Amino acid sequence: MSEPRYDVIAIGNAIVDVMAPAEDALIARLGLNRGGMTLVDEAQADTLYDAMGPAREISGGSAANTLAGLAALGARCAFIGQVADDQLGAVFAHDIRAGGIDFDTPARAGDPATARCLIFVSPDGQRTMNTFLGASQFLPAELIDEEAIADARVLYLEGYLWDPEEPRAAMRRAIATARAAGRLVAFTPSEEFVIARHGDDFRALIADGQIDILFANQGELAALTGEAELDAGLAQLSPRVPVLVVTRGPDGAVALVDGVRAEVAAEPIARVVDTTGAGDLFAAGFLWGHVQGDDPATCLRRGAIAAAEIIGHYGARTEVNLKQLMAERLG
Repeated sequence: MSEPRYDVIAIGNAIVDVMAPAEDALIARLGLNRGGMTLVDEAQADTLYDAMGPAREISGGSAANTLAGLAALGARCAFIGQVADDQLGAVFAHDIRAGGIDFDTPARAGDPATARCLIFVSPDGQRTMNTFLGASQFLPAELIDEEAIADARVLYLEGYLWDPEEPRAAMRRAIATARAAGRLVAFTPSEEFVIARHGDDFRALIADGQIDILFANQGELAALTGEAELDAGLAQLSPRVPVLVVTRGPDGAVALVDGVRAEVAAEPIARVVDTTGAGDLFAAGFLWGHVQGDDPATCLRRGAIAAAEIIGHYGARTEVNLKQLMAERLG
């Protein structure tokens, strides 16, 4: 097989994050799901934006965040996602390309607007996300760049985008393309509520051997398997997934690679500022190690270092030289 053009190509929601610090009293008054992610319509998004304090706009989206981390580490990346032909769409496209990521999906004319995620960050760093999916849920299968997918070592997919029918069909087409080309498929279910809606689809993909690398946190693992106990959940899924990675927040992470277990502690951090993107950057660090052929323990450590960097500041894009930081921490 030829050397691929890309290390990782991802398909995900093209979202601009709008972030602001918020007291828990405001989150309670607004009736928000503290620490979770809730889908909202455009009118609700406007209401929540009006209730926010001074905010920052940062291009985001789960898979795009992972690619940004990968690109910062030196990976060759491309992104497929739908924006509208509007100001936020231009912001997203500029930011992702400025990060060294190829992004060629044409903007969509007309309504709805580009997706945005309104993030209320609590004093303890917990993030409460409220997402208007907008144009991102109208990614058609015909915009899937099959040539690029076949020319990428790994196809990375986020579960958030599985919800709308049109991009779900696009992602199924992408999976078929990657597998036909002999490439790896990595997947994250993204959130427990997504599993509640589409868990049968995800379990079928796993059972059919369509997923080579699965990222989940401990709650998502339990939702997928019905097993509240970590080891029981791992035992159920690991025979079906060659690379199974489960993050556990402050308790670190565990991976089973071809049935062999590795674990890592969370990296020490002086203060948690904002947990937005912690799982996304963990996936970035792990995938970068994996495509380079690192052993599972080193891949986990790379993920932990990247996650620790991201939770030390606002936003899901790195603020230091991640490649240098990784080299310093790993010696």
